Amino acid sequence: MSKKPAVLVTGASTGIGAVYAERFARRGHDLVLVARNAERLDALATRLRSETGVDVSVVPADLTNERDLAGIAQRLREDSRIGVLINNAGTSIPRGFLQQKADDISKLIALNVTAVTRLAHAAAARFAETGEGAIINVASVVGLAPEMSATVYGATKAFVLFLSQGLNVELSAKGVYVQAVLPAATRTEIWDHAGVDVNTLAGVMEVDDLVDAALVGFGRRELVTIPPLPDVAQWASFDAARQAMLPNFAQSQPATRYRSAA
Repeated sequence: MSKKPAVLVTGASTGIGAVYAERFARRGHDLVLVARNAERLDALATRLRSETGVDVSVVPADLTNERDLAGIAQRLREDSRIGVLINNAGTSIPRGFLQQKADDISKLIALNVTAVTRLAHAAAARFAETGEGAIINVASVVGLAPEMSATVYGATKAFVLFLSQGLNVELSAKGVYVQAVLPAATRTEIWDHAGVDVNTLAGVMEVDDLVDAALVGFGRRELVTIPPLPDVAQWASFDAARQAMLPNFAQSQPATRYRSAA
């Protein structure tokens, strides 16, 4: 058993989650792997145990199922070995907003928003009490870009970014590090869920490159890591513009521009 904090990874059976699991295993961290596909989880766990010697626990779970979600949250609250949560599980759904089914939208929100929030809440309470720990939330650049025509998916990822920023405000002074990772198009199975052939897209990042870049940001303790963004000054300007508005929100009267019908 490693003396380093164990890492719980959701959506760990494939794609970004599987690569995160491998990278942390090779750094000597024990793992708790969570996903629906037990067969894939077992295969990954067997390989990582053999190649790295770390302890790997497998927890098959559907995070849109209340009982399964509650079980993982309880594990985060009670397992003191876990010091890093990677909130990676997420999905997309095909077609535009008007064509999407209400049940599919509800399941999307349950996985991309509710599960992320509940697991972050479970981990944060213990991390804050002990004064250490890290939460990595996988968001998306789509959460910054309504023009990308993924309305509900993008809204869920905007939520994940805001959640991460809010958690940082509340938890950084308590020793808890929070990172939001914003991938752009990445070669994962999420495109199958969205009904898109990834091979028709330009500028698709490979998963290994995405995770390795995100871990550079993790090492630097960045709050927001955007692996495809060449100029970090663009994000800094975007965030500075947001913060510049904050003092103007405390007004007892509407702004002058709203006091006339003209």
